[in-house]
Amino acid sequence: MAPSKIFFTKGVGVHKENLTSFELALRSAGIAPFNIVMVSSIYPPGCKRITIEEGLKLLNPGEVVHAVMARNSTNEPNRLIASSIGVALPASGEHYGYLSEHHPFGETDRKAGEYAEDLAATMLATILGIEFDSEKAWDEREELYKASGKIIRTFNIAQSAIGNKDGLWTTVISAAVFIPNGKEINGETGANENQENQPEEKKP
Repeated sequence: MAPSKIFFTKGVGVHKENLTSFELALRSAGIAPFNIVMVSSIYPPGCKRITIEEGLKLLNPGEVVHAVMARNSTNEPNRLIASSIGVALPASGEHYGYLSEHHPFGETDRKAGEYAEDLAATMLATILGIEFDSEKAWDEREELYKASGKIIRTFNIAQSAIGNKDGLWTTVISAAVFIPNGKEINGETGANENQENQPEEKKP
């Protein structure tokens, strides 16, 4: 059964143990109480984006939750790490979109986010038959994709951090969390992803 809703979140954790730093990053993102199952990167048709606050109200501690997640960690002092999820949505509500994961070293959250967004948009463009020059910069291809009328929106969520100066493990995560079909928000089905009141995750 395809998920009916989705929310996006990110977090950072720091600890002497790598696993515990991951746990703290999950807590920072608000999704530590769940049994998270990593899935691949399809944005289901008709899946509605909701806020993290709305999403967490629909989930119960210990519940198995499916998510697309990017994760990175380091114990190297002052090393820059990042994680990002890119999203590309088709104009047709009957077609699926794409989510992409990116977890680089040495990239800011803005650069990592734009790269993940590019990945998702390019994957969707190839499925929709949009012709493009892969050598062109992302800004140029973004204009082309949206001008085609087949891709309505792209965005990203990203988290970066600098490795702890004392060599503690630093972990960053970015995640797209799916809500099972049938769960409601006060009798509503959530805000449509294409509504303009949904915030962008891009950096200015």
